[in-house]
Amino acid sequence: MMEPMFQTKICGITTVEDALIVARAGADAIGLNFYARSPRCVAAETAENIVRILPGGISKVGLFVDTPADEICRLFDRLRLDLIQLHGNQPPEFVAQLGRRPVMRAFRVGPEKLEPVAEYLDRCRALEHDLELVLLDSLVAGAYGGTGRVVDWGVAQAYRAQIGTTPLVLAGGLTAENVAAAIQTVGPAAVDVASGVESRPGRKDPVRVEAFVAAARLAFHG
Repeated sequence: MMEPMFQTKICGITTVEDALIVARAGADAIGLNFYARSPRCVAAETAENIVRILPGGISKVGLFVDTPADEICRLFDRLRLDLIQLHGNQPPEFVAQLGRRPVMRAFRVGPEKLEPVAEYLDRCRALEHDLELVLLDSLVAGAYGGTGRVVDWGVAQAYRAQIGTTPLVLAGGLTAENVAAAIQTVGPAAVDVASGVESRPGRKDPVRVEAFVAAARLAFHG
């Protein structure tokens, strides 16, 4: 299995202040949400200010929901992002339109469990555009992440045996209180949190962020 570019990601960063909170807590990555209907949506100009102040070594991930490929590529290059996070209905052929920019595809776990993930990955490989990471999130109608709903850990636990080669990022309802159990149960390569470390949608709570990162780091490294 490939080594992931991060282990602990804090998504939905909307201010320079919150970016610094995440950096001080020792997280490996931040997520910048460019979905206009999200309470965590960030303007490109604000995102520029955020990435400018980040210390080296923190991965910068851009989250997009059904955004045109050319727009994603322009923003990725402008902000010098490290990873594209795709939510929505983009087919594997869309990944190929992003050139060689690294992509993490989010899947909301529903009744079909991991079957859509396996089919998607097979098609990406056929197109010679492998995904960098797979993210599993909970299925909530009309929502693309940040819902606070816990994903089915049993389904996520089967990922390694059924699919295995592309690193798994676990999201969905994670908090400082349950992230260690999630890591121990599922065995993901990384974890991703948004609402679980917030004081309100789009604003991070320093105590919760620090507690989450510490709990995840301890679970990953012992």
